[in-house]
Amino acid sequence: MYEKQSYSHSTKTMIGYSMRLILRTLWEHHGAPKLDKHVPRYGRVHPRNVTATREEIDAILGAAKDSLRLWLLLCSDLAIRSGTANRLNGDNYDPHSGILRFTSKHHSAQTMPVTDEIKRLLAPLDHHARTPYVWQLRAAERTIGGHNVSSMKRQQLDRDFKAVRLSVGITRRITPHDLRRTTAVAVLEHTRDIRVVKDLLGHSDLKNTLWYIDHDLNPVTRSMLELVKSPNWRKERTA
Repeated sequence: MYEKQSYSHSTKTMIGYSMRLILRTLWEHHGAPKLDKHVPRYGRVHPRNVTATREEIDAILGAAKDSLRLWLLLCSDLAIRSGTANRLNGDNYDPHSGILRFTSKHHSAQTMPVTDEIKRLLAPLDHHARTPYVWQLRAAERTIGGHNVSSMKRQQLDRDFKAVRLSVGITRRITPHDLRRTTAVAVLEHTRDIRVVKDLLGHSDLKNTLWYIDHDLNPVTRSMLELVKSPNWRKERTA
């Protein structure tokens, strides 16, 4: 059974849900035995709620080479998934407008303006090549030697990130995905609009965004409930 495999908790949850759905369909429509109740159930998976401080991000970026720096800036400044950031190339970027266009994990098209620092790092690169930008920079730094780049892309970046993080004295576990979450939380705090965060993260459903940052939403307080009853507050809202 799949619980004997070294799958993550989230993977086991998704496999279990899919198996129960298939077995229930076979039972309802094809007369198969009702076996869905025998599939193990796992508790709901919550995403990591780790965010990085501005000081931690600046320290890591300051110690990173340009290839790693570009990858982390795409994850941090633009809140792009680390896997997507690793694949972006000339097909995704218009150097004249400074716009990135790519497809998210949920197959929705995203259009994202780049920050000035990302634009500076991208400027000298080959925008007609299919080689990802991060790996154009990495090749220029001559850090890949004679290794097979296609088999070590993501793993090598993860190792480099960990090495840089430890070199600047950050011992707590921070991942590139935590940088994406940090930006999402900051945008929520600035705009107070969950729909903006949804568009930033490329989620297809607002429920995904709520699940992703539900630990960062402010709880209902007594002072809030008293405030909305205030006549002055109502006048300000209608003014």
